[in-house]
Amino acid sequence: MTKTNEFDVLFRKAKEFHGHVCPGIILGTRLTIAGLRELDMNPLEPARNLVVYMEIDRCGTDAVQAITGCSLGHRNLKHKDFGKFAATFVDTQNGNAVRVAIDEKNRAEHDKLDIKEVIRLLSEIPDDEILKIEHVRIIVPKEDLPGFPVEKAICNKCGEQISDGRHVNANGMMLCKNCAGKPYYTVIEGA
Repeated sequence: MTKTNEFDVLFRKAKEFHGHVCPGIILGTRLTIAGLRELDMNPLEPARNLVVYMEIDRCGTDAVQAITGCSLGHRNLKHKDFGKFAATFVDTQNGNAVRVAIDEKNRAEHDKLDIKEVIRLLSEIPDDEILKIEHVRIIVPKEDLPGFPVEKAICNKCGEQISDGRHVNANGMMLCKNCAGKPYYTVIEGA
């Protein structure tokens, strides 16, 4: 299969998963192909022994998920909220890792174009003009690997189960992050 045909097949897969075409799906497809190739993995085959850390929660993440099959539910897709269009691909079998980031050197020029032209351009630009590829070292903690929870605890305050070492020890009590004062939500009393 040619490089162009490979891109077309994987792009279609990402587009169908995401539901529409946008620059993020193009870039996410390119980023994923590059990351898998750097790890000597075939992007057209299911990715075994792969964990992916996404640094953004936008459209490109859907491309990574659609192409690799990695997901939060499988515990092999991780979100690091850095706001960067980048992903680190980790081969858990041999420890090799590569971080691929979008580096649109001509972004200001692209922003002046109509969306169809941007999509065409982003799919054709050579990798070295749009991708920053770095081999990196990352140790995936055992509690972050796919499989059954490594550790379980019960919050001493709310009674809910906490998996994989995400609890907080506070004055001798095991607490979930919410009960330890680090909530992302507030309970509405009487609702």
